[in-house]
Amino acid sequence: MSVFGSRWVHAPGHVRELPGDAGLPEGFRAAGAAAGLKPSGDPDVGLLVCDGEQPSSAAVFTSSSTAAAPVLVTRERCRLGSLRAVLANSGCANAATGSRGLDDAAKTQGAAAAAAGVSEAEVALASTGAISHYLPVDAVVKGILQARGELRREGDRDFQAAIQTTDRFEKRANLEVELSSGPVRLCAQCKGAGMISPRFATMLCFVETDARLGAETAQLLLGTCVARSFDRVSVDGQLSTNDTAILMASGSSGVRVAADSEDELRLGEALDALLRGLAVMLVADGEGAQRVARVLVRGGGQERVESVARAVANSPLVKAALHGGDPNWGRIVQAAGGALPGPDPLAIDVWIEDRQVCSAGAALPYEEAELARAVSGLEVEYELALPGEGAVTEVFFSDLSADYVALNAHYTT
Repeated sequence: MSVFGSRWVHAPGHVRELPGDAGLPEGFRAAGAAAGLKPSGDPDVGLLVCDGEQPSSAAVFTSSSTAAAPVLVTRERCRLGSLRAVLANSGCANAATGSRGLDDAAKTQGAAAAAAGVSEAEVALASTGAISHYLPVDAVVKGILQARGELRREGDRDFQAAIQTTDRFEKRANLEVELSSGPVRLCAQCKGAGMISPRFATMLCFVETDARLGAETAQLLLGTCVARSFDRVSVDGQLSTNDTAILMASGSSGVRVAADSEDELRLGEALDALLRGLAVMLVADGEGAQRVARVLVRGGGQERVESVARAVANSPLVKAALHGGDPNWGRIVQAAGGALPGPDPLAIDVWIEDRQVCSAGAALPYEEAELARAVSGLEVEYELALPGEGAVTEVFFSDLSADYVALNAHYTT
């Protein structure tokens, strides 16, 4: 699946998507191993190593107050600007596991550091899976040892497989980015399908580039692009305990990206497109999802438009209508009104696929059959205008299906 497969994600002119077998950028190796954490026997322990002489990195984590042990250990023990390795596992979130969870995470961090030949402070941890289960440390260490012997530049597909849980397809991309000093590579592996909400998504995302950039530049680029991508998606409105996004730069291309330069802007545009594409993939792969929608809200006051966009995206009524291809825009108005309660009528305008159906809070005539056809596609756009000007926001969200309920009713059984 192309990272630019959605109409809402556009490739900048200086960016070219590479085939899936292009491998990692220069200075990176990865591998995935099956250690028995997943009952399916699929890969579940991934190791990613940066061999660059002057690497830099950046990281963004969940804002949850019940953050998982790997998030806590990475935030507290790692030099986040100079990471050289990532140990990731699926099949166990190591969340809500108390002091034992922290100890278990630290043990696997030490094993990964020894395997990668780096210090513990240079190894980030990431886990995904069911909450409250203790991490099987011996199995993870076994997976680390196996992965160490299989590290290679072409190992990104195996690493991708090791981080997936309920994902129906891989979310992986390889890009070539033309900068003034020469071409650089951007590569990413991402997972996520459920427990996805704005303010970050239940996801793990790892981005590699062979460009040379400072840690402050890396953090600025990652933070800005996450705000326009993974902060803009919702499957079920639920905030995860394990969200982690990491950018690592090996510098192995020799192409330097200086702060506040034209190349920083061009690399940022490429990273922004990459992460937005992956974010839309997350929504499209929402557990049981069949359709993706974008709600665009404009008007006065950023907090107001943000509240309305999230209310619409997380409304089970709106999401159910999306699933059924039902142009029931009354549910959109209801969600918006609930987000902005007050005694005065809300003069809201509503468009569905560029067809205006509501003006200043009152219905407009429209052809029902035409509107039903408009919402029958795989991607649907809703636009809302509130009184006032100056603020705009967007949220991507998926439909709500019986399959979502069935999967999550028996997630651990």
